[in-house]
Amino acid sequence: MLASLTQFASSISPPIKGSHVLVVLPQQVAATSKVTDTPQSKPDFLGRSVLEALLSRRKMELDQIGETPVSANSESGTLYVWVAVELGKSSFEQQTLMRKAVQLLMEESPAEINVAVYGNEQERAVLAQLAIYVAWVNGPPLPSRKTGKKDTHKQPLEKITLHGYSGANDFQLQHAKAEGNLLVRELTVLPANELTPALYRERLKQLAEAEHWEYEEFDLRKLREMGAGAFVAVAQGSAQEDAAIVHLQRRVENPRNMVALVGKGICFDTGGHNLKPARYMQGMHEDMNGSAVAVGLLLAATRARLPVNIDCWLAIAQNHISPTAYKQNDVITALNGTTIEIVHTDAEGRLVLADALTLAAKQKPDVIFDFSTLTGSMHVALGSRYSGIFSNREDLSEKALAAGQSSGERICAFPMDADYETDLESKIADVKQCTLDGEADHILAARFLGRFVGETPWLHMDLSGSNNKGGLGAVGTDVTGFGVAWGVEMLQRL
Repeated sequence: MLASLTQFASSISPPIKGSHVLVVLPQQVAATSKVTDTPQSKPDFLGRSVLEALLSRRKMELDQIGETPVSANSESGTLYVWVAVELGKSSFEQQTLMRKAVQLLMEESPAEINVAVYGNEQERAVLAQLAIYVAWVNGPPLPSRKTGKKDTHKQPLEKITLHGYSGANDFQLQHAKAEGNLLVRELTVLPANELTPALYRERLKQLAEAEHWEYEEFDLRKLREMGAGAFVAVAQGSAQEDAAIVHLQRRVENPRNMVALVGKGICFDTGGHNLKPARYMQGMHEDMNGSAVAVGLLLAATRARLPVNIDCWLAIAQNHISPTAYKQNDVITALNGTTIEIVHTDAEGRLVLADALTLAAKQKPDVIFDFSTLTGSMHVALGSRYSGIFSNREDLSEKALAAGQSSGERICAFPMDADYETDLESKIADVKQCTLDGEADHILAARFLGRFVGETPWLHMDLSGSNNKGGLGAVGTDVTGFGVAWGVEMLQRL
């Protein structure tokens, strides 16, 4: 649950009596003031005298807090953090700086923080939105099973008091994005034994009931009857037949468009018969992150009241090794009738997505977005600070790149030209699942998935940015929730 928000138009009235205060200045104000300036020429803001003493001791100028936020305690014991934001910088840079400032406060796990913003009216509006979003997204602790005193006593941020700006709609859009991001990270960090496909489906049922979404699921029995052989091939290795494709449906009055969200939900990925070594199996409980992003974006769109109908398709299963598991050289038949030669059982994500994309495309949406932690080659290509995208529409890629810039979740577009198909040619089936050498596998995976969307405008996001050590952009945890803020921006641009 996110912290409550109280707003005051004045930055210093009523007087701030809290124990944790974040002071946010526009860089232009900080840059025009030096420690040696006269008192009359200096900008007035909370904790100024405390900051002056700190900067003098460190031989710093005020504008340097635009690179590194600083903190100090007042005589009364209040912890102040000061930061200066250059509004001309990218959203990612602004969010990263603000996250570092907020983290200086959150190290003490305060129940309440005060945020004071300065500058002209436009600057205060931008700084308030930035600070409140970053505080919300970093306020709640993620699920933890540690029993040490330090961890068990970590409390969530319960209240934020904003001084200097009073925003319309109580920052509804920022609140919605933070809620969606938090849901993604909460689901993703759960250990595999606490988020089996059965437990995942149950949680989704409860969420659908709470949010008034229609809930439908295609279990293995139904999928076998339908001929969804790609999904079933992956799921058949599990002793518990609890895999399913879950369909969540949101409907609004007078929608602007119809969007399908598709997510890979592999709750644990052993690699199957092509068993992963320990180094690469570690963390595979996070292989359901794509499905979490899809449902997190659905939640954000719901809370933001975006005028769009959404069908959300979640391919939930596990990839296990067992006597019944699928294997190399099998030939399976996907839901759309495509026959697939199995080349590597650790390329299971594109198989479960294939049938989920087919189901999504049958509903004839205006656009399909799919999310998945799909390929190691994307991580090799980009690292974990960006995610990669592919699309069958150039204008959709352009909108996606612009949404990445404005949301602070950076993406890079990759080619998927038709001549890559030659690597997927099979002598015994319509298509190979992948190749064994792994070259350009992120591109081949996109070409493979493109077979299952027909003529529907489609964008595929390979979530190499789902986990970045130390956090990324606005988010301070290793698990980033990458995709929700981008998705909200993208839905608005549509």
